[in-house]
Amino acid sequence: MQRRTLLKTSAASAIAAPTIIPSHVIGKDAPSNEITLGLIGCGGQGTGVLRGLINQDGTRALAVCDPDKNNLNRTKGMVEQRYAKDKENGNYKGCDGYSDFRELCARKDIDAIVVGTPDHWHGLATLEALRNGKDVYCEKPITHLFAEGQAVYKEAAKRKAIFQVGSQQRSSTRMRIAAEAVMNGLIGKVVQVNVGLPTGRGTDEEGKVAQPIPPNLDYDLWCGPSRKLPYHPKRLHWNWRWCLDYGGGQLMDWIGHHNDIAHWGLEMDKSGPIRVEAKNFRYHGKGMYDQPLDYVVESEYAGGYKVTISNKHKMGPEKRSMGTEWIGEDGWVYVDRGRIAASNREWIVEKTDRGPKKAYKSNSHHRNFIECIRSREQCICPAETGHRSATPGHIAYVSDKLGRAIQWDPEKEVCVGDKEADKLLKTLDFRGDWKIA
Repeated sequence: MQRRTLLKTSAASAIAAPTIIPSHVIGKDAPSNEITLGLIGCGGQGTGVLRGLINQDGTRALAVCDPDKNNLNRTKGMVEQRYAKDKENGNYKGCDGYSDFRELCARKDIDAIVVGTPDHWHGLATLEALRNGKDVYCEKPITHLFAEGQAVYKEAAKRKAIFQVGSQQRSSTRMRIAAEAVMNGLIGKVVQVNVGLPTGRGTDEEGKVAQPIPPNLDYDLWCGPSRKLPYHPKRLHWNWRWCLDYGGGQLMDWIGHHNDIAHWGLEMDKSGPIRVEAKNFRYHGKGMYDQPLDYVVESEYAGGYKVTISNKHKMGPEKRSMGTEWIGEDGWVYVDRGRIAASNREWIVEKTDRGPKKAYKSNSHHRNFIECIRSREQCICPAETGHRSATPGHIAYVSDKLGRAIQWDPEKEVCVGDKEADKLLKTLDFRGDWKIA
């Protein structure tokens, strides 16, 4: 249960005069307005998000950041190639690179920042961006720790920031249709919801003996607020998610996808369960990966139904293990990334009028973020939505550790009658001087 904390100090000094006038200076309606972007975390996902954003009209990437120079230079090169023609004619001065995200956040010429880091950096990087007046696109889960999530969504609301969580399934037509069918009561009173996520990953390989740290990596900065475990290359890029100091396993890696859709249909974007219990968490028991391979999370909601999150489901007509399935007294709806099905096919035909409740419609998660920066309207997956969809997972880890069910007050966000659980859930055990200010 060891994890992170917020910034002790803000970025050093502001960068020199900008070469591109940011949109917040000239106004969103100005003809020369461009949304200027920065990226923190140049791994595959972060780079992919930035690529999607710079392919939207009226955007410009100015800087990227990563403590691994190889990742940094690869993404920097991608941006430079994208603007090669503009650079030749003098309209683009280049993409700057940083190892410390605080320097990037301090720049006055950047409007919005993408946080594509490993989970243990989401809270710190996002809060630093928000406190520097930036809009934020943050990958899911919105934060590694529950208390970080609370801090992030409250800070975003305080600053009226435009915030998009990378739960991109909300911008899928089939997901929207499924959620809309449930929220309009077509399946009748909901009795059970099944959320299927992947199985975890184990390894017999030990990581107790430190391997040589490559010269391209600032490993101390990479670890940041989390424990500085002995360096091993299989703890880093992509594989960090199997280590609970840096990620949350498949449970937290995917809860922001399929449980997010479950919450959408249940209209729980600002609420949550009243009871959470972890069951049958099975761990590999050796090696450097300590997240659960198998897991069942049973959550009860005030509406009288249960949401069961597990890697052992068999859902829908094809008995799939991944996706979201709502079961009601009058029928059922199932959806995943490749299929949508229902007990009444008419419910899931796109042109069908499913009722007066219309789910937020977005056909592009990246475009939705850029459009909302301009309009200052809320994105399809704002900060609190992302925090709420991940909350059952955060509580489940506490339940598993304590070996008991946790009663939860979703309005006050406290463990009811269980001070030990509440303290465990909300403690920020950060390394060194890192903290949430």
